Amino acid sequence: MLKVAARFEVSSSYMARVCTFLNVPRPERGYWAKLAVGKAHPKPSLPDARPGDELVWARGDAQWGTRRLLPQPPSDRPNRRTQRIKRTNTEHALVIGAKALFEEGRATYGVGYLKPRKKLLVDILATKTGLDKALSFANELFLALEEDGHRVVLAPHGEHLTRSDFDAREVARKDKSYSDRWSPGRCTVVYVGTVAIGLTIFEMSEEVEVKYVNGEYVRLSEYVPPKRGRYVSDHGWTSKQDLPTGRLCLQAYSPYWRAEWSRQWREKPSRDITALIPVIVKELRQSSPEVARLAAEGERLAKLEHQRWEAQREQWRREEAEKRTAKALKDSTEELLQITDGWAQARRLAEFFSDAELRLKDLGTEEQNKMRERLRRAQELVGSVDALERFRLWKAPEER
Repeated sequence: MLKVAARFEVSSSYMARVCTFLNVPRPERGYWAKLAVGKAHPKPSLPDARPGDELVWARGDAQWGTRRLLPQPPSDRPNRRTQRIKRTNTEHALVIGAKALFEEGRATYGVGYLKPRKKLLVDILATKTGLDKALSFANELFLALEEDGHRVVLAPHGEHLTRSDFDAREVARKDKSYSDRWSPGRCTVVYVGTVAIGLTIFEMSEEVEVKYVNGEYVRLSEYVPPKRGRYVSDHGWTSKQDLPTGRLCLQAYSPYWRAEWSRQWREKPSRDITALIPVIVKELRQSSPEVARLAAEGERLAKLEHQRWEAQREQWRREEAEKRTAKALKDSTEELLQITDGWAQARRLAEFFSDAELRLKDLGTEEQNKMRERLRRAQELVGSVDALERFRLWKAPEER
């Protein structure tokens, strides 16, 4: 463990937590001492990855993902049915300790949904008064699903499953009012076979007439006006606001990209939602083939779109290459013409300088020196008349 941890520049205890995170067996304390005297236990094999297991670890904020096979629903054959999980505990792992984390957060304006600071939590949207009921229902549902052989976990980081939006109002309206309600960092999913189905439990709200009293909204049906008196005033105004109903709704949805599917089970005043758990488990199992089909179709469409995008990008590359080739040919031709024109002009000037050199003999010594210096400076401005030297500076189209 020390050697492996040093390779990744982390501590051995950190590496041990990574192994636990990935469900990788590791040597127990005293293993090497026992091995030296022949008393160590045999090395366990790497267990098969279960649906929802993390398969990759990266240090820090490194971005990574895993390429998984298309989701498959469980087989209907009796001899290949998923084994049911016998549970000895009465509280699911996702629910343990969740209440304290929810209550540590603040309540949103309006309905008063709890908004915890922690993001890696079970996907529940509830008020302070409805939290216990929501957690109790989540616990019963998750345990029932796992007893039926379906694992309930937070979505693995590498799968990039997305949470579906919802309208928390019991009676949906066309208007979409702003809400700062909480949403988890990863969706809560149940794996039916290898098909992930997202689960969101939320407390519904309803639009009711309210009266604003002492900084809060009170249902008009529950408002008790103060007794009349000389110094008693009943200030406030009435309006319509969304307030919690105390009734829950479960939304199951497809977390796969391009695979739109959702189903809701709503609690009614005459029917507790907990009584629907057997029906929910059965319907989720029966819906897994449809979700798998939609996910496969979405994957197929994504591949076709990617191929079209690659073809379009290749066409853009060809067009840009043709433009660059044409420009290089044009620039190369223009430069060659400039070189030849400059050389021809330099040749005419060279003849002019030669004639001037011949005529220097007729001048006095002092005058000759002055004129030679002027001729030298003029020749430097004109440059070389060597055609090969000028041609070396020319760039062919492929060199551009």
